[in-house]
Amino acid sequence: MLQLNPNITAIEEETAFTVLDRANALKAQGKPVINLGIGQPDFTPPRHILEAAEKAVRDGPHGYSSPAGLAILRDAVAQYVGRRFKAPVVAEEVVIVPGGKVTFFFACHLFGGPGAEILYPDPGFPPYRDAIRSSGARAVPYPIREQKSFGFDAEEVLSLVTPKTRLIIINSPANPTGGVVEPKEFRKFAEGIEKHPNVAILSDEIYSHLVYEGAGFTSFFEFPELRDRAIMLDGWSKTFAMTGWRLGFGIWPRNLVEMVKKMITVDHSCTSVATQMAGLAAITGPMDEIEGFRRGFEKRRNIVVDGLNALPGVTCRKPGGAFYAFPNIKGTGRPSRELARDLLEKAYVALIHGESFGANGEGYLRLSYAASEADIREALKRMRDFLS
Repeated sequence: MLQLNPNITAIEEETAFTVLDRANALKAQGKPVINLGIGQPDFTPPRHILEAAEKAVRDGPHGYSSPAGLAILRDAVAQYVGRRFKAPVVAEEVVIVPGGKVTFFFACHLFGGPGAEILYPDPGFPPYRDAIRSSGARAVPYPIREQKSFGFDAEEVLSLVTPKTRLIIINSPANPTGGVVEPKEFRKFAEGIEKHPNVAILSDEIYSHLVYEGAGFTSFFEFPELRDRAIMLDGWSKTFAMTGWRLGFGIWPRNLVEMVKKMITVDHSCTSVATQMAGLAAITGPMDEIEGFRRGFEKRRNIVVDGLNALPGVTCRKPGGAFYAFPNIKGTGRPSRELARDLLEKAYVALIHGESFGANGEGYLRLSYAASEADIREALKRMRDFLS
């Protein structure tokens, strides 16, 4: 028998992709499936990004870049982030990677290992948990509660910190809930974590451009006292509708960048150079369409929340950001896994059951409103007919 690494075999398949495969199989059978499961904008990237990619494919550069990315792109990212948050950022802190997941995966492996503990949100993005497990560390969930509008309670998170805690993962705006952590909770967390100088923070800010009225976005760059141990994760997938391009960036404490570069040389050498050139055009070009994307998602959010709250046995808080709703379906009397399965197989609406995002997700479903208004309205009608 082949002996496999138990840290790797602990990794579970991400449910969103399992549901995507099943939805595609049903579509291939001619079933009229509407997929509200996958978190993928239905917009096309702005034209100037496509043109930059076309030029790069045709004219180059065609060789390797530095493991940390093209110098011109790292500098542009530093300026872009520095302007947004009025914080000093330099190119030497920026690492370009193929998608946002790479940054938190590397962080978990840098700070993980036997005996280490890493805190992550529950419900939260499932790959956080699996990245922690694969590192050999113990994954410690902290609760995300509907009563807190799906933000965290700073005191509750800090109460879970032990001498073994090496890293805390934070995600706001959040997947799967759309929750945005209140600024006062961020401040309480920042003040409290100062008492634990050996704990690093990974702030996943991939949805930072998708914040709606009444929800103020807080970046960890607003806490300069934590810069020497905070890692910021962001990228192009959600903001610029570039999920399949696989392009992200991390901003790291400068003393960790060389170690991250070594990990890149082992893992993937560098990120696609043509994709990097498209990313350069995205963050240095006009942002009008990006604001249009945000307004479009906000309109869809309102349709979704109103529609979900009209369903029997379902309630839904209005999410402050991202493009997900996380309706409470406890009033239906159905387990979330079972209801999600039946909605797909019988009503042909693909959603994700809440338990796949952690134990605290039981009793909820995740619905992505990164789909057309027509599909959203039809999906809500089918759900109403099914639940009635």
